[in-house]
Amino acid sequence: MKIFFRLFMVIALGMSSCRIPFDPEVPDTFTNVLIVEGYLDSEGKPSELRLSKTVPLSADTSSLPETNAQVFLTAFSGESYPLTETEPGIYLFQADVPEEGTYTLEIQLANGDRYQSQPIRPILTPEIIDVGFNRNEEGVEVFVSTQGNENANDFLWTFEEAWIYRPRIRTTYIYDAELEDVRFRTEAEQISLCFKTASSPDILLETSSRFQDQVVFQKTITQIPEGNERIMERYSILIAQKAIAEDAVLFWDILKKNTEDIGSIFSPLPSQITGNIRSLDEESRPVVGQVSMGVVQEVRLYIDFVDVLPWPYIDPQFNDCAIGLELIRSPFYSSFFGSGFVLPARELMEGTTIVGYYPTDRRCADCTLYASPVRPDFWEDE
Repeated sequence: MKIFFRLFMVIALGMSSCRIPFDPEVPDTFTNVLIVEGYLDSEGKPSELRLSKTVPLSADTSSLPETNAQVFLTAFSGESYPLTETEPGIYLFQADVPEEGTYTLEIQLANGDRYQSQPIRPILTPEIIDVGFNRNEEGVEVFVSTQGNENANDFLWTFEEAWIYRPRIRTTYIYDAELEDVRFRTEAEQISLCFKTASSPDILLETSSRFQDQVVFQKTITQIPEGNERIMERYSILIAQKAIAEDAVLFWDILKKNTEDIGSIFSPLPSQITGNIRSLDEESRPVVGQVSMGVVQEVRLYIDFVDVLPWPYIDPQFNDCAIGLELIRSPFYSSFFGSGFVLPARELMEGTTIVGYYPTDRRCADCTLYASPVRPDFWEDE
């Protein structure tokens, strides 16, 4: 949504080359604009439609989710498929519909404003031939290969990333205030294994007719810089390949130019970007967005740390992290570990008895401060 918001600020900010600071007056037509974005899978895979409104430059957020809308996909043959709002501004579509049909997307906002898409025909996206990665001097390049045909010539790729995140210091111990003692953490209390996720920030397009036999060979999907934390242990990327129509290519190409060259007076203006959504109430009411439909092809790739060695991952925020040298004995567990800011990290044994623990700061040992301890449902260890 930040992409769309920045797009509407091009006129206000990009047309001025003045170096004197100023507070631009953005016309009302460039705020409170409905943004519609989505690719609906026709074979029943869960897919999302996003609705939001642009906001003034002075706002704290880049966009405002459009909630409580009524959204339907309607077939020319009469069938209607409702979309359900699962999160603010995010509407879930999950239906197996005939690819030979023609459809329109119907939107009614909570305030009564109505919008409709132009007729949409699903496109059968060819399968992904290959996904893989190359280790190079800059880091790791993730790529995809596919082949277009006379019905699917233009492609849009998106991806979802996930990776293991570890703290600098790992501990299996926790101070239990009820026991007034240190014990082993349960699985639900573990803080040494977390996961981070991210979505594709860029617009990835390609036309297969530019290549011999329409084979798109090793199209770069993302570049992971040398030593980046995403491959500190194990990394996963789910690549989604979507065939799009010619009008969608124009929309995404103009949007891509604006996001890559934002602020240039030679960039396409927002007025040139319309998409396939229109207002049913007022033709002059601005709306920007593109809704496409078809078969989404997906492939997941895993990359392990050992696959890209050497990989010199260092997080400077943990450079001063260490296990303390002063042993904390049992009479002092409460005063040292009770606040939760200091954790027991390593035990000291005398014979078969633990007589104390060496401490460390929580920020150095608790990955839940930076990521989620919940393992993604799709995650595979090997």
